[in-house]
Amino acid sequence: MPSDFEAQLRAVSLRVTRPRLAVLAALRDHPHVDTDAVIALVRAGQPTVSHQTVYDVLRALTDAGLVRRIQPAGATARYESRVGDNHHHVVCRSCGAIADVDCAVGRAPCLTASDDHGFAVDEAEVVYWGTCPDCATDRNPRRSASSEGST
Repeated sequence: MPSDFEAQLRAVSLRVTRPRLAVLAALRDHPHVDTDAVIALVRAGQPTVSHQTVYDVLRALTDAGLVRRIQPAGATARYESRVGDNHHHVVCRSCGAIADVDCAVGRAPCLTASDDHGFAVDEAEVVYWGTCPDCATDRNPRRSASSEGST
């Protein structure tokens, strides 16, 4: 029985290859990773896969709509396999962590622009910026018991 990844590749008329399957698995298990991380993840299971092969696979999967490339301002491009639902992202200004954010209301209200200027809008890219919980904790360390109450 073919895997979900094999079915996805065939549905968009792409050949099923080990590097393509490995990239899809890496992105399923590690969303929002950059190209270097994808290469490392793929090479963990297939040490002979070249950098160029991974770049080519990412391009083919992105062009076919199986992978989404995101690039928040000032950051390197990242990839994810969650596609087709027009979700958004929240990015930590400190460490660069990225998390998915569903549309606030309904299926995709952000696709209804206040003025579309005649464009046929099919995607909206919303990026929320802030500080992740880990970085917020690092910035506000609890005062030690020895310093409390001292002047």
